[in-house]
Amino acid sequence: MHLEILVEDSSGATFLSTILPKLLKNRENSITWKIHSYKGIGQIPKGLQPRSDPQKRILLDQLKRLLQGYGKTPGIDSVVVVLDSDKRNCKDFLNELKLHERSCEHHPPTMFRLAIEEIESWYLGDQDALLAAYPKAKKSVLQRYQQDSACGTWEILADAIYPGGSAAILKKGWPAPGQFKQDLAQKIAPFLDPEKNKSPSFQKLREGLHRLTANSPGIKAP
Repeated sequence: MHLEILVEDSSGATFLSTILPKLLKNRENSITWKIHSYKGIGQIPKGLQPRSDPQKRILLDQLKRLLQGYGKTPGIDSVVVVLDSDKRNCKDFLNELKLHERSCEHHPPTMFRLAIEEIESWYLGDQDALLAAYPKAKKSVLQRYQQDSACGTWEILADAIYPGGSAAILKKGWPAPGQFKQDLAQKIAPFLDPEKNKSPSFQKLREGLHRLTANSPGIKAP
């Protein structure tokens, strides 16, 4: 079985490349996958038609073109699209994504999974892993976090970990926030235990992948 996995940024790709072997372990046959990172989430175009230059690599702007291309490509069994919900209503956003999928004339089975509010919520879902990566993290800040809430997730992590907190990162300007998120992915993901993660949105990713690959008991990362 082969999966094509789309994620909106490079830190998400770093996280998934580390966590997927943990999520898809102990199989006898093989599962392969390829992760594609983009330079932002963008928006589903009005009229459901791609609207931007593919070279700009904005995920939702190009999603229909991508799904149709995968649908015509032999050897692709499923597509997994991992996105931040940000401030969107999750139910409405998922319905919009599924409508977009159905508008494709040819497409492989596609699974959408949302991180609530950002992928950083999945790090906060396993605070043992977080503290293993950052032993000096401020526990008083972490305790303020309500799991999978739209509250400025990466900023809370920055306030707990980074000298001067999120204000110091924002003062530096871009690309400092992106570099911080990449650092989180590199350092926390190796410690994460998928079975203990308390994030409901991460649990949906975990269970969705288990169902998707149920008939392929092996694992093989390219």
